[in-house]
Amino acid sequence: MERRDKINYYLDLAEVVSQRSTCLRRHYGAVIVKNDEVISTGYVGAPRGRQNCTDLGKCIRAELNIPRGERYELCRSVHAEANAIISASRRDMLGASLFLTGLEVSTGEYISNSNSCSMCKRMIINSGIEKVYVRDDKENYRVIDVNSWIEDDESLIGKFGY
Repeated sequence: MERRDKINYYLDLAEVVSQRSTCLRRHYGAVIVKNDEVISTGYVGAPRGRQNCTDLGKCIRAELNIPRGERYELCRSVHAEANAIISASRRDMLGASLFLTGLEVSTGEYISNSNSCSMCKRMIINSGIEKVYVRDDKENYRVIDVNSWIEDDESLIGKFGY
């Protein structure tokens, strides 16, 4: 068996973390890594103590037919990236990388053109994370330089979704 490359190894970890997600639509997992050490992990789920969408059996955003990437203030969940950031110290995140894997609950397929939402992008920028690796399929991924989110400030043009 051939040894897995490091980037896909960390994306595989993010995929395993995503299995804890409680969203009815999408399962995301995030892993923050610095100097080949896992700093923290996060998955999609309601804040501690609140009922998850899986417990309630419904998703308000789905009921309202809200498109992907929009109106996250209505979502019950904290996103995987945010949960990973919350669980780490900023000192440990400076210069780190975040690995993100998302799967559609209905099909089990990888989420096409996946990206962090605008709120998570702002948290990633402020955390000091430098690169985000986003899985496109089992072998392929995109590398995003977080500085590009600073230089290409989508909030200035009122862009919705991703």
